[in-house]
Amino acid sequence: MSAYKLLLLPGDGIGPEISAEAEKVIAFLSQAGVAKFEIERGLVGGAAYDAHKVAISESDMALAQSADAVLLAAVGGPKWDGVPYNVRPEAGLLRLRKDLALFANLRPAICYPALADASSLKRELVDGLDIMIVRELTGGVYFGEPKEIVTLENGEKRAVDTQVYTTHEIERIGRVAFELARKRRNKVTSSEKANVMRTGYLWREVITALHKREYADVQLEHMLADALGMQLVRWPKQFDVIVTDNLFGDMLSDEAAMLTGSLGMLPSASLGAADANGKRKAMYEPCHGSAPDIAGKGIANPIAMIGSLGMAMRYSFDNAKAADAIDQAIAGVLGKGLRTIDIKGDAPSSISTSQMGDAIVAELKTVLK
Repeated sequence: MSAYKLLLLPGDGIGPEISAEAEKVIAFLSQAGVAKFEIERGLVGGAAYDAHKVAISESDMALAQSADAVLLAAVGGPKWDGVPYNVRPEAGLLRLRKDLALFANLRPAICYPALADASSLKRELVDGLDIMIVRELTGGVYFGEPKEIVTLENGEKRAVDTQVYTTHEIERIGRVAFELARKRRNKVTSSEKANVMRTGYLWREVITALHKREYADVQLEHMLADALGMQLVRWPKQFDVIVTDNLFGDMLSDEAAMLTGSLGMLPSASLGAADANGKRKAMYEPCHGSAPDIAGKGIANPIAMIGSLGMAMRYSFDNAKAADAIDQAIAGVLGKGLRTIDIKGDAPSSISTSQMGDAIVAELKTVLK
């Protein structure tokens, strides 16, 4: 059994706490003979700034480039609000995405039956929810140039962010969405603002042509991003795979995540293009942030972090057995009524971060018997 080269980047805030729980799962999978890991550890975000005055060091970027996958917990926090813009904690995350060419962000929004009542929507709207949002990650307004703040002659300031997309960028994210849909319920909803944005018009044109040329067997619909946001809270189970740009994907995936009851539940994968051997650069991370308000209190939910490890097993390591076991263990623990405080709802009590990690490992032992 060859070892999986995995770089762990705990980052900031609750990052180290939830990363420790993922390491418990890694240790168990190794002990059980399900997988073998070669682990490296590095710094990113505020932790890297404190140590090196950069958001990620060159040595840690080299580790990321050589890893089979990167598992990142969280970056940022008010402690670093005053640092220069180019070395802010989030710059480390953006550099990882850019330098590793991680253009496809996969964010599942899954509502476990045991948590259907934790959603702000009625149970019948979210029970059994299973959406995959495919977000373009390296183009669009977050990376377009010019990106600047300038002072005008009259003393006013003007800020500019530029939305840019090419046919190639749209086609490659479209292919990811269509290929995923073929393995799911065979439906893709493509979302943009073609009515008011030229990039949206091109997006719709390219996705339509790609569908006709290569994926006519998949059901395709187009929906304006604002209308899709409304439909997510009206009737979310109408969606299967949603594909959209960087900005809209950022917002819509957070909205979809909250349908499930808590951002603390949902993992994500960021994938690059496949090489000649079918291998992809990849980074996995929870959808939530660093939650500095609860850092160090031992109450953070580690499920999204552990789920991100599960996605790594599926998409980077081609180990469906381990990925399915992690998913089943999480569902099993929730089915037994165990809850961290963010998903406690009306439950009489909650458990700590480490207790949730221990419970998932214990459930894994049962699943993998």
